[in-house]
Amino acid sequence: MFQNYIKIALRNLRQNKGFSFINIFGLSVGMAVAMLIGLWIYDELSFDTCHENYETLGQVMTTQTFNGETGTGQAVAIPLSEELKIKYPKDFRKVAMASWNFGHIIAYGENKFSKDGMWVQPELPEMLTLKMLKGNIKALSDPSSILLTESLSKILFGELDPMNKLVKLDNKTFFKVAGVYKDLPYNSEFHNSNFFIPWDKYLAEQQWVKNSQTEWNNHSFQLFVQLNRSDDFERITAKIKDVPMKHLNAATDGKEEILLHPMCEWHLRSEFKNGHISGGRIQFVWLFGIIGTFVLLLACINFMNLSTARSEKRAKEVGVRKAIGSERRQLINQFLSESLLVVFMAFVLAVILVQLSLPTFFNELADKKISIPFGNPVFWLICISFTLFTGLVSGSYPAFYLSSFEPVKVLKGTFRVGKYASLPRKILVVVQFTVSVTLIIGTIIVFKQIQYAKSRPVGYNREGMISINMNTPELYGHYDALRNDLIKTGAVENMAESSSPTTGVYSNQIGFDWKGKDPNAIPLFGIVSVSWDFGKTVHWKIKEGRDFSRDYGTDTLSLILNEAAIKLTGLKNPIGETIKWNDKKWKIIGIVKDLVMESPFRPIKPTVFLMNMEWVNIITVRLKPGLPVRESLAKIEPVFKRFNPGSPFDYNFVDEEYAKKFQSEERVGKLASVFAVLAILISCLGLFGLASFMAEQRTKEIGVRKVLGASVFNLWSLLSKDFIKLVVISILIAAPSAYFLLSNWLQNYEYRSEISWWVFLVSGAGAIFITLATVSYQAISAALANPVKSLRTE
Repeated sequence: MFQNYIKIALRNLRQNKGFSFINIFGLSVGMAVAMLIGLWIYDELSFDTCHENYETLGQVMTTQTFNGETGTGQAVAIPLSEELKIKYPKDFRKVAMASWNFGHIIAYGENKFSKDGMWVQPELPEMLTLKMLKGNIKALSDPSSILLTESLSKILFGELDPMNKLVKLDNKTFFKVAGVYKDLPYNSEFHNSNFFIPWDKYLAEQQWVKNSQTEWNNHSFQLFVQLNRSDDFERITAKIKDVPMKHLNAATDGKEEILLHPMCEWHLRSEFKNGHISGGRIQFVWLFGIIGTFVLLLACINFMNLSTARSEKRAKEVGVRKAIGSERRQLINQFLSESLLVVFMAFVLAVILVQLSLPTFFNELADKKISIPFGNPVFWLICISFTLFTGLVSGSYPAFYLSSFEPVKVLKGTFRVGKYASLPRKILVVVQFTVSVTLIIGTIIVFKQIQYAKSRPVGYNREGMISINMNTPELYGHYDALRNDLIKTGAVENMAESSSPTTGVYSNQIGFDWKGKDPNAIPLFGIVSVSWDFGKTVHWKIKEGRDFSRDYGTDTLSLILNEAAIKLTGLKNPIGETIKWNDKKWKIIGIVKDLVMESPFRPIKPTVFLMNMEWVNIITVRLKPGLPVRESLAKIEPVFKRFNPGSPFDYNFVDEEYAKKFQSEERVGKLASVFAVLAILISCLGLFGLASFMAEQRTKEIGVRKVLGASVFNLWSLLSKDFIKLVVISILIAAPSAYFLLSNWLQNYEYRSEISWWVFLVSGAGAIFITLATVSYQAISAALANPVKSLRTE
């Protein structure tokens, strides 16, 4: 019996090649989108699960209140670690301090590379359950040891055994390779950590780090913990949250609390508000999950629409089958078998489409390294269930609808589908275009928000600038000589050094006092130490006062404030005013227009610029305009090699670093636009099929109208107006829905664009145009047909 079902199904597919193509291709695109989104969601949800202690690992976060605003961040003070170890030993299985994932120069012989790595206490590798290929996971208890990833080991040593070999870090310290561990997967927060080096060595080499061991207000480090049980996070957070305030003065240091952030929430729930988790990438998981469901639903709607639209064509077949004894159950099985066959073909095509798009398109767009897990039985179980579900959902309505026809009426020719028979198809078309128009509006708003932030005045000229990290001691103490040699190349306009790049503020400080300051206020300022030529190099704009200058010996005790800092101080005539900080009196000599150094979607941070050459660690070079960039870089590289011979010439373009601030939003926008295009494609395929069927169904009517004098335009409008009505209804539903959803999304950005009326107009007009373009081919073809042939078909 089943074999007969398949034969009949294949025969029907061959007899209706156009409809078969639309069904199979439309379904395959919908299933491919759902599969891609499913793999993306799985990758997001499985972030950091490569660590065996995933459920009990966490990071200590700090919540501070300054300038009336509460913020939560990862930076903590070193003494907090010892406090937790000593006073709460039963609550923590392990506690480990760590630095940030810094860039370092690592070398073995002539092989020199710039790689990111971390200073960590010996417990962290065990907490992360690194998969050791060679050596001992506990090796960092020896301050002279280093643990490398497998990939870094290969590029440093090739086929040589790396164990016990000496590598040189930042041209000053040798470390013995004591272990090699398997590279962490791309969906791990520690994926970019290419090596781990001992914390004790960090304390010995860096005096400021050593001094920080007793400084409770120096938040410059990370702290990771492992609990005994996964459900202990809230209980222990409540127990330890006030630990910092036992060592801080609320009047001078502000209010501070700590909390434990579980590893299982690092990636998806990383945004905080008032000291509590408020969201994060989990919103994108829900968003794309809903989009994937709707895109697949659109493909299923096409199948149902086209199947029910052709029901009259198969009505006699149903009548004959019932007349010779077929039961309704058998007819339902027949039509469901046809549906499942189509879905199976679509699934095979969908797998091919996914396999082709993952490495060449989707992974690059989504910044992922996803592959189809062909060897995973769970994957195949999900796929089979997914295919059966889609087949049953897609084929259920036509199966039950067609099998309900009365054989007597069908065979006597008195069967009529009724005036409401097309109502379900109309509703489904409205649903299709509601989803499509909503996606179009959403995509436009996302890109509009990105452009709005990109067009924000940044306060400096980022074109033609490169930044170089001062990773090695050779680059320190030669400012004037390095600057003069670079300018002599003819490729450099200017050079400066600073403690932060123009695309970030690395230090925030409190403890400032000035005339008229509220004694109860504890303002927080960003601090950037710069050289004399910083302003001339970045082309910042002096609003009042003057820039730093070699002509003034007192500039080492002078400050330049941005507009946000002046607003925070409330000073009416700030030039010449004195600010007390770090037991010194500083004179305000200038005000610069706000520089967008951090998020372009957030308000500008109050920032103070001062001169302290002991703090600088970033070199900023402005290339001379008019010269090819490659030629300029070729001229300045030998200069850096001369001053820093043991390191590769690594640099970053400032405009590219600034562009990275938009990556997350741009990625969402591009993915949403791709899904919107595919949703429209699937909807148009369905419209094309329905228009084709309607034109075929109304062949005689069109012939009679042409004989009576109807023009091609009259016939085109006759066949098109029903579809236009449905699309207009979709627009009326989609517009307020999209406005509500996107208004909520824009609330996440303090610096945001408005939702303009023209977005809805353009989206609606675009949907109508696409509908007309899709329907017009069939409508005009039918209108141009010879009426004689149409009327002879009786």
